[in-house]
Amino acid sequence: MRTRWCVAVVAVLVLAGCAARPETTPGGDELVGDGDPTGGGFIAVPLGPTSSSTTIPAADQTDRPDPTGTEEWRVTRPAAGRISAYTTEISAPPGTEVGLKVSTRAGGYRVSAFRIGAYRGGSGTLVWRSPFLAGERQAGPVLDPVETRTVVAPWHRSLTIDTEGWQPGYYVLKLVTGSGWQTAVPYIVSSPSARGTVALVAPVTTWQAYNEWGGYSLYVGPAGDRRSWAVSFDRPYNLATGANDYRTAALPVVLRAERLGIPLSYYANVDLDRDPNVLEGARGYVSMGHDEYWTPAMRTAVERARDAGTNLAFLGANTMYWRIRLDGRLQTGYRSDAALDPLRATRPAEATSRFRDVPAPEPEQTVSGMMYECYPVDAAFVVESPTWWGFDGTGARRGARFEGLVGPEADRVYLNRSTPRPMEVLSHSPYSCRGVPTSAQAVYYSTGSGSGVFNAGTLRWGCALVDRCEHPLGDRTRAFVGTVTDNLLQQYAAGPVGRSLPARDTVARYPLPDVNSVDAS
Repeated sequence: MRTRWCVAVVAVLVLAGCAARPETTPGGDELVGDGDPTGGGFIAVPLGPTSSSTTIPAADQTDRPDPTGTEEWRVTRPAAGRISAYTTEISAPPGTEVGLKVSTRAGGYRVSAFRIGAYRGGSGTLVWRSPFLAGERQAGPVLDPVETRTVVAPWHRSLTIDTEGWQPGYYVLKLVTGSGWQTAVPYIVSSPSARGTVALVAPVTTWQAYNEWGGYSLYVGPAGDRRSWAVSFDRPYNLATGANDYRTAALPVVLRAERLGIPLSYYANVDLDRDPNVLEGARGYVSMGHDEYWTPAMRTAVERARDAGTNLAFLGANTMYWRIRLDGRLQTGYRSDAALDPLRATRPAEATSRFRDVPAPEPEQTVSGMMYECYPVDAAFVVESPTWWGFDGTGARRGARFEGLVGPEADRVYLNRSTPRPMEVLSHSPYSCRGVPTSAQAVYYSTGSGSGVFNAGTLRWGCALVDRCEHPLGDRTRAFVGTVTDNLLQQYAAGPVGRSLPARDTVARYPLPDVNSVDAS
């Protein structure tokens, strides 16, 4: 929900990344910076674009029972516009040939693919690496269509990656120029089935909503122009504001889950839109981080799973706030300009607006248990129900405070007939939102199907796992959040937790109004 700024700076960086031309040799070949980063000094590569991409075979992981871990996947020298890339798929099953579209002012680059997980020696493992490839500066951003201010990077494929043999999971494609400048592209190898697993789901639609590459997002436009009403996945993420929490919210949860050795499956939330039955048979569903933008089909998939006994965990806040539409690579969301959505009059259930608003209100709390309340927030997480099973092993007592864990956005229970019951208030944190007294909660509710549903109610849950939030939270908070997350994942993996560990209904004990008294958005 945060208003983004520095659009002009972003645009300058993007344009600067396409402005300079590498040095050339007298024979017309580009001189590749410092050469191949794996060694060999300067090398010459042919000048000019390539009209077709090269398919680079996959590495077979089936004969690597104990792959070596590494931290090489991390970006240590951000490219700042010198190289940018995006994939032709957001998420796809193993064996999919994935296109990578690259634009760079460098003479050459190399791509490495790392699977994130609990490996001996590091949090990622190298599964594939390209040869050193010729660089090419592709076209700048265009608006297509102009009416919705939709930015597209009209690039051709630079290479095609064959993912045959890749295990399902979360991947980072790291690009390094000859001079050592780096960028990264997140990619998900989706699981063939969620049955019997805890499904880890990345909120890629929220990453794209905040993505300002090309000067536009669903939040901002350049000076003198309005924001986008539709954004495209056919452009790079601006990692500063685009894939805004995959490193500090999604990946920490993935690492925590893999270390437990429980059965897991992996998806992007767009997979739930493509197939509302994708969670069929899942023991658990985990929303990892800032999961603000949902289609009705995504919501149907999660509701259907919960009602069949799948446990749910929302490890964030501001969940399921904006209703959007997906059409292939296009994500439409009019947000507060909802009255201008062409579908509002004819197909209101598909029109983009807040889920809680007319003409087709479906308050998000019926699924997540709470509703978004406030930004900005910086408050303590105050334990209220220390005997709840998720707090086992934390040593936390009633009134224990974890300073700064609630923020920068927070949820609250809206106590009305849409509130799931029985619901247990796990934490209760009074604070002031823009001068208005309010509070934040974390909650757990159980259902007749036997599912248990947890909502952390704060965006800092994922980053607290690695203490990489806006400001340090400390080892005590990191250990607390880690233990609670482990408890959730392990219990969820065993099946419908609400049957053996139902919620105690405690919401009526708290002063929780049924309307929003602050300007949430």
